Amino acid sequence: MTLDPRLNPYRRDIAARQLQGQVEAARFVDGTMYEVIEPIADLRREPAHEAALDTQAIKGERVTVYEMSDEGWAWGQLETDGYVGYLSANALGPVGPLPTHRVCVPRTFGFPGPDIKLPPMIALPMGARVGVVRETGRFALNEFNWHFPLAHVAPLAKRQPDFVAVAEMFMSAPYLWGGKSSLGVDCSGLVQLALQLAGHACPRDTYMQERALGQPKSLSELRRGDLVFWKGHVAIACDATTIVHANAHHMMVAKEPVNDAVTRIKRDGSDVTSVKRL
Repeated sequence: MTLDPRLNPYRRDIAARQLQGQVEAARFVDGTMYEVIEPIADLRREPAHEAALDTQAIKGERVTVYEMSDEGWAWGQLETDGYVGYLSANALGPVGPLPTHRVCVPRTFGFPGPDIKLPPMIALPMGARVGVVRETGRFALNEFNWHFPLAHVAPLAKRQPDFVAVAEMFMSAPYLWGGKSSLGVDCSGLVQLALQLAGHACPRDTYMQERALGQPKSLSELRRGDLVFWKGHVAIACDATTIVHANAHHMMVAKEPVNDAVTRIKRDGSDVTSVKRL
């Protein structure tokens, strides 16, 4: 069986040592762990800024790097969902202390002091991990003394009770293939973000999600939280008649009647392939 190169770090010239005996490569190497230090780091299919965007890594995420090129590209594997690709080496830094909190709103700011009128030092997307060293008043402070609104971060152990409500926070966020933030998100990225905030492990791509998540149900028994899959697309049921999804028809995250979406997508040649209940 051929291993999926999107989830297994191997190329003809180099591969992770743990894959020795399973794949062919000119050399096998041990990886080095790094941490994403930029708010959002693009993971691309090839080492070029114009290459396809496969997904994005968020600040605080760990990456096992197997190669650093002279051109400033790191080839490695994301810890969260196992995705493999190329990131800018400038987006990575040494592994720091374990974070304590994550951003639980679509976007927040870190201010240099306890005053929201100050120009922010950083803007972080949902899912970004921060180390909170203390809380004071309305703010959580990290090791740089940046002040994040306390209501915008939550302890890593805290689980959002309703992942559908998390997805609904992204209403009108622009559609971006491979995107995973309120600046741009795709259908499977929206599902992954929402489920991760609710404490559910979730693979990155639609076909992986359809295969790994939930139990099969019928469209006629749809209820809140069900995932509706088409070939290459996924939506989240808000209730028995409405879905929310990042989609290229609206070019944003939008709600619409499920029957309208089924009819429209069927005109494009795709039927519902499954409904999954977590």
